[in-house]
Amino acid sequence: MRMNPTALFSLFAAVKTAREGYATRSMRSLDGWSLEDRDPVVLQKTMPLMRWFYEHYFQVSTDGWEQIPTGEAVMFVGSHNGGLPTPDLHMMLYDWCRRFGVEKPLYGLMSPKMWDVFPTVARSATQVGAVQAHPKMAIAALNKGANIVVYPGGMQDVFRPYHQRHQIYFHQRKGFIKLAIKKGVPIVPMISCGAHSTFVVLADIYPQMKVLHELGMPWAFGIDPEVFPIYLGLPWGLSVGPLPHIPPPTKIHTRICEPIRFDRYGGKALQDSHYIDACFEKVRSQMQRALDQLVRDSLRR
Repeated sequence: MRMNPTALFSLFAAVKTAREGYATRSMRSLDGWSLEDRDPVVLQKTMPLMRWFYEHYFQVSTDGWEQIPTGEAVMFVGSHNGGLPTPDLHMMLYDWCRRFGVEKPLYGLMSPKMWDVFPTVARSATQVGAVQAHPKMAIAALNKGANIVVYPGGMQDVFRPYHQRHQIYFHQRKGFIKLAIKKGVPIVPMISCGAHSTFVVLADIYPQMKVLHELGMPWAFGIDPEVFPIYLGLPWGLSVGPLPHIPPPTKIHTRICEPIRFDRYGGKALQDSHYIDACFEKVRSQMQRALDQLVRDSLRR
């Protein structure tokens, strides 16, 4: 099940809390394989910084949080925006913490590659809820009664072209659908607009770079990046490759949508590939309609 390949929580908060986090968790590897590594104390210390970005830098508008079901675990499903910094994701984290408190557990599935490429950031993200993007960790969190966050589109979504900034794109990954059917949990869509305007992705030349790799060119860090965008953004100007950028101040609008429940759950439903495809399309289409409406609402503000 391939899911969120970027740091679940902000590089800004990671820089602030890394030293403190290592002091309090020095006996643990912070490798994303334990639910116990989430530290509410570290989260609480990041709140003032996230609040500043939320209120002043991105001037976030949000709604729909009252639609989150109570008394049951849910799977939040989002579409990545804004390159590696994914600022809308971090602003949603702030919304979660200010509404439900830092003690209420929320876990986000993050690509194992993050621990290889950005180990310091990955370990810091683990302290605020990131876990390995593996069914084992998702199931463990749901069994605990905790909510989880999934961004199925991964790197292909986070670096989708600028002209697709208002499109829901999951790269045809359906592992999250199978997980929801297996565990019988509702899917709660998270949508946003604005963050994908913090840079301009012109094209993805991954197919060409893969050919060069097959001819002998090594991947950086020895890891297949899955995408190789050409984009305009700060501080590079023109960037080639999946590098992080500095998002300029951009108004972000986020929305929590009505929960999506399927007609059938369990083992038999998992064996029906046509049913899985239909559930996938149901989620994608409902999220696209909701995003279209959010964009219209944002233009009127």
